[in-house]
Amino acid sequence: MSRLILFNKPYGVLCQFTNESTGAPRPTLADYIDLPGVYPAGRLDLDSEGLLLLTDDGRLQARIADPRYKMPKTYLVQVEGEPTDASLDALRKGVRLKDGPTLPAEVERIAAPDLWPRDPPVRFRKTVPDCWLRLTIREGRNRQVRRMTAAVGLPTLRLVRWSIGDWTIEGIAPGEWRAA
Repeated sequence: MSRLILFNKPYGVLCQFTNESTGAPRPTLADYIDLPGVYPAGRLDLDSEGLLLLTDDGRLQARIADPRYKMPKTYLVQVEGEPTDASLDALRKGVRLKDGPTLPAEVERIAAPDLWPRDPPVRFRKTVPDCWLRLTIREGRNRQVRRMTAAVGLPTLRLVRWSIGDWTIEGIAPGEWRAA
């Protein structure tokens, strides 16, 4: 029987079990998960937080990570600025990035979610408004959500992956994991 782990990746943690870079040492999955034989199904950037799925099943790993399967990934995104109807419509239709157009996203403005504090905190600027979006995509290009929001004039300040398919981090604290 295959294993599936739901991990709430904290900000600043590498999505790998070793830190082979020559730069400053960074925390890795090995600092949080001591289970042999499980590997991440997809990635989250160093500066992104939230749900990372790990499994020991190569087929399941491919189904989760491969864009062919168009598994929905939902993010809570704090952006700089106030979204307009036009910027939200552009995300809903798909935006053109340097590596081509994106598939349409589901997006809505939401109230600030009740999330854990981020360390380090997001920089607050009195003169620049920010807001939160719930954004769902069905692809997984490198830094895609950040590039999409920037393309419509809304730079991302904080990015938390909330769910992948039916799996969610609800009730899982940062740095914690549970078996699905």
